[in-house]
Amino acid sequence: MKTLVTGATGKLGSKIINFLMEEVPTEQLAVSVRDPAKAEGLKNKGVDVRQGDFDQPETLTTAFKNIDKILIISTTGDNETRIRQHKNAVQAAEEAGVNFIAYTSLADAENSSLFLAPVHRKTEKAIKETGIPYSFLRNNWYLRNEIPSIKAAMAGQPWVTAAEDGKVGWALQKDYAAAAAKVLSESGHENTIYELSAQPLTQSELVSAVEEVIDQEIPIKKVSDEEYKQIMKESGMPESALPMVVAIQKGIRDGALNVESDDFEKLLGRPATPIKKSLKELLQEVDLI
Repeated sequence: MKTLVTGATGKLGSKIINFLMEEVPTEQLAVSVRDPAKAEGLKNKGVDVRQGDFDQPETLTTAFKNIDKILIISTTGDNETRIRQHKNAVQAAEEAGVNFIAYTSLADAENSSLFLAPVHRKTEKAIKETGIPYSFLRNNWYLRNEIPSIKAAMAGQPWVTAAEDGKVGWALQKDYAAAAAKVLSESGHENTIYELSAQPLTQSELVSAVEEVIDQEIPIKKVSDEEYKQIMKESGMPESALPMVVAIQKGIRDGALNVESDDFEKLLGRPATPIKKSLKELLQEVDLI
């Protein structure tokens, strides 16, 4: 039987597959992607590439056939769309007779006030209702989400935030991917929840680490939600994205991502990569240093 990863051509999915190929024979790996042409490289390595579209449930049922374990990577888009897509995937996994469902969820999904949380609460609930053994990988926040702010700082602009002293457990996608690969490649992870969070830091603490890495002072500009929205608008951010970025700042301010956990260490045998090392790796990856 095979292990399948959805969205395997995305930034997180591709990293997960790379880790899995170190742990599992390639012929036991499959991916479900909307456009198989984009996964030609994986096909050439011996990975079973299948076409599956979260908006076309019948393609998912076919893609998930003869699969033992599946990782559903959460999609992007508005909450209503994501909830529908995730339910399609869960239903397809049940119909295909999958024996284990892992899912990339959100920090403290059950209780989170973050505007993204309803997607993950409802998806976790749908998975539990199937009765299929599961593992919820509650990823905190990707450090790469801060690349625009880092770029602006490197160009001499202040670090703008409305998050006040709210903390975030930023980590590299590489660490989240390694944790997911462990859950998929090992036994004993049935009906588990992993809060995958690095040491929570405030914006000021993150900025201090960035200053050391880029060897440059960064002024911090603390603003209100309305000021933040206006500054983001003036920076060229699309109008449609403004409510989302403001809501994220509010969620951080309210403590939605301030989750202390040693689950990275449980899965990887080590904590998440330290913040300065993470920043160096990230900035090298995107050619900023």
